[in-house]
Amino acid sequence: MSRAGVNVLNTWRLFGGSLVQVSHESAVTKTPMRFSVYLPPAATEAAPVPTLYYLSGLTCTDDNVMQKSGAQRHLAAHNIAMVAPDTSPRGAGIAGEDDSYDFGSGAGFYLNATAAPWNTHYHMYEYIVNELPEVLRSAFPELDTSKAGITGHSMGGHGALTIGLKNPAAYQSISAFSPICNPMECPWGVKAFTGYLGEERSAWEEYDATVLMGKMEPDTRNILIDQGTADEFLTSGQLLPEAFEAACKAKCQPLTLRMQEGYDHSYFFMQTFFGDHVDHHAAALKS
Repeated sequence: MSRAGVNVLNTWRLFGGSLVQVSHESAVTKTPMRFSVYLPPAATEAAPVPTLYYLSGLTCTDDNVMQKSGAQRHLAAHNIAMVAPDTSPRGAGIAGEDDSYDFGSGAGFYLNATAAPWNTHYHMYEYIVNELPEVLRSAFPELDTSKAGITGHSMGGHGALTIGLKNPAAYQSISAFSPICNPMECPWGVKAFTGYLGEERSAWEEYDATVLMGKMEPDTRNILIDQGTADEFLTSGQLLPEAFEAACKAKCQPLTLRMQEGYDHSYFFMQTFFGDHVDHHAAALKS
């Protein structure tokens, strides 16, 4: 089946629906971009279904969540589609883009880079918020992108929180697995923000969920976060959920932060709780 504006790379059947992997030429990143869409059984152009965006973590592509999370069983039960984009532009031709797992390829941090040479291609915030929904509306008429939630893992959890908080009209629900909650204060975030945004820390604030929460008025969306207590990146100070929790408490922002005893940062953890997250989004998107 052809789809407008994209190249269909693969299609698989599962849980009564279809997983479709496509690529397209991005005007925002000025590179080819790839993403995957799970279409549940009831998704049709005549009856489009709500859309859940999933943002992946460091080193990942659109493949990881679709192959490892087991999300499709839960999505099919609720008749919700899921869209998984890549984590950065690929093959931009920038010197050093493939040298590090936590910066450059596979580590776009869901921001719009302003520092050279990254500012030519690394505009993942604009890609997720503006271009990707437009591509979906053209290529996947089975999706109702006006009813959308956003979730993600680790770096992608950071993206879900910041993008969801800044765009309440576009995303009716937010959740995250093991998110980087306060990147201005952790090694991953400091490295990425310095490289992509420059040394001026005030420019970093719009991409830090904890700082954003401190500046925003609370809304009625209850944010769901699951965090494993045995997560090595929690204990090493990369994730900082306690900072985001404190910021939400200060603003009376609804937040359900569940510290899951003994769970780590892996997809085994995510498999265990993905159904709860789909339930969380379904309650908002189908109300």
